[in-house]
Amino acid sequence: MENSIVIDSLQFEDQVLRSPEPVAVYFCSDNCLPCLTFDGIFEKVAASKKTVRFVRIFMPQNRQLAEQYGVKSTPTLLFFNEGKEVCLRLTGYISYIEFREAVDRLDARVCPPAERGAVHCDVLILGAGPAGLTAAIYTARGRLFTVVLDTGSIGGQVITTYQVANYPGTNGVIRGIDLADNMRKQALDFGTRIDDMQEIEEIRLDGPEKYVKTRENDYYAKAVIIATGSEPKKLPVDNEHEFRSRGIHYCASCDGPFYQDADLIVVGGGISAFEEAMFLTRFARKVTMLIRSDTPRAVRSYVEDAEKNPRIEIMYNTVIKKVLGETFVQGAVLENTRTGVTSEMKVDGIFVYIGSVPNTKLFSPSLHLSDYGFIITDENMATNIPGVFAAGDVREKAIRQISTAVGDGTVAGIMVERYINSLK
Repeated sequence: MENSIVIDSLQFEDQVLRSPEPVAVYFCSDNCLPCLTFDGIFEKVAASKKTVRFVRIFMPQNRQLAEQYGVKSTPTLLFFNEGKEVCLRLTGYISYIEFREAVDRLDARVCPPAERGAVHCDVLILGAGPAGLTAAIYTARGRLFTVVLDTGSIGGQVITTYQVANYPGTNGVIRGIDLADNMRKQALDFGTRIDDMQEIEEIRLDGPEKYVKTRENDYYAKAVIIATGSEPKKLPVDNEHEFRSRGIHYCASCDGPFYQDADLIVVGGGISAFEEAMFLTRFARKVTMLIRSDTPRAVRSYVEDAEKNPRIEIMYNTVIKKVLGETFVQGAVLENTRTGVTSEMKVDGIFVYIGSVPNTKLFSPSLHLSDYGFIITDENMATNIPGVFAAGDVREKAIRQISTAVGDGTVAGIMVERYINSLK
């Protein structure tokens, strides 16, 4: 058997859990810049270590397996021995030495539990998207010890966007993953520490010292910037969870390439919906956009581009009432919101862009939130708790774009520096 293989979720039990050798499992995906960097490292170590099995799993095609093991981003490395996960996980930008040493420990069956660490910093930023990374650039450049904490991978939702065409200073078009990586590098260059894949277990924001507990560390900070962003709203149909990643998707750049010559639906009338519909025409035979009203929310230029594209059809006053299919999506029941008349459409996949839900569950007991759960701040990004600021999509505001998140991060970074200086 080859030492490095590609498997899916159906083969996971035989190839990983029942393997007589220890196994290094690499969850990867397309259009993932850290994955492109790590691919060569993975193969080099696999070629040199014959006593360990090396397995690749493409996360977009095996999302249920990823959810089962709590894998939220790529690349993520899990290690198994005798059917159980062992050792510490690796994620993000993984170096050759880091991975080789982890495999050596796996091979020697020596994986000591990590000692719990205590991290004392000036500024703790929760969220490594554009708002959080921008704030870090300002605070770290201001000589404040800055730590960025994220439960997933670096970049936030922008890394799922195939291209960004309206961000200033980028010659018109840049891949979302490249834009996020530029921000990451700049924050690191100024001395920021970034801890990704950190699951938060407890948080205390009151008092002069803020505290955040994760599975690995205890973080203590003089000030906190919350930039946890938001996540896509789910398609409001009863069987959404059943078909999630089996025809219902929320990331065109992640899952669109699997729909060559397919018939797709894009739900939504905002900028994101029009951007992703245009992207999907690279693969799909036809893309039908469903907009629940008679007026799209996107600016006119986006609508005009879609109207000129022969592969896009726009249906106004239309929503999905039911998704049809057995194992995968095969069709949808549509309803006209004006007349109530329903009809069926054969479709291979559905991509949903109907807004977002803020990641604020951890903060609801102590911070003032809007009716929709967004954090309420003043113009200086300050919340109702001294020393706690919020920036980006998690904040209550009218416009949510990458550029507005960066603007929020700039203000938050400057105001945090002033706040900490006032403590002295």
